[in-house]
Amino acid sequence: MAEVTNKQFTPYQAKPDEEFMNKTQLNHFRKILNDWKAELSQELDRTVHTMQDEVTTFADPNDRASQESDITLELRNRDRERKLIKKIDETLRNIENKEYGYCNGCGIEIGLKRLEARPTATLCIDCKTLDEMREKQVAK
Repeated sequence: MAEVTNKQFTPYQAKPDEEFMNKTQLNHFRKILNDWKAELSQELDRTVHTMQDEVTTFADPNDRASQESDITLELRNRDRERKLIKKIDETLRNIENKEYGYCNGCGIEIGLKRLEARPTATLCIDCKTLDEMREKQVAK
């Protein structure tokens, strides 16, 4: 699942000796997440309106099948975005509870650059790598 926003943001510039996940950093990530959520919500709304406006009954079975295929793909994409909005909401709750930015696996700091690349990350890069290795082993 791609987790990249379309909007650009100014990367956070940490000051020397700055406490990790201080109020300024939390506000930075809260803004990124809220902007991303708003962007996804607009896409969902736009899709619903577009699908309502573009419903056409084609006489040709091939045209109907093509339209149904397009709609199915669009709905699958929107479902992914709906799940991502849910994940963003969970992440925003973690920010409010001061639980954001720390690995769920080992408890260390995830890191500002990783969080900016994937704002909903819950694992540090080492734990995520181990997790992916386990997934590959199970899939074999």
